[in-house]
Amino acid sequence: MGTGIRYTDEFKQEAVNQVVKHGYSVSDVSSRLGISTKSLYYWKKKFSKPSNVRKQEDDLQAEVARLKRDLKRVEQERDILKEAAVFFAGESKNATR
Repeated sequence: MGTGIRYTDEFKQEAVNQVVKHGYSVSDVSSRLGISTKSLYYWKKKFSKPSNVRKQEDDLQAEVARLKRDLKRVEQERDILKEAAVFFAGESKNATR
């Protein structure tokens, strides 16, 4: 996954324009450009939205990814602190005996 060819947004937009504006079929455009129909349908869904809406969605996706990374880090820190608390609680019991 993720090892395929990366196309520019301009290429994707032009492929979508061939379907939307010029009336070519998705299968015709995808075979001519050497891309999958699934990719072209996805691009069509994405690039048919206004650019400001696409930018907002991209920003939201980036924010969600950042928050997930932060949450994972905070959960790891919490788990370390829990283990440390258990360790030191055991040490303090041993010290009082």
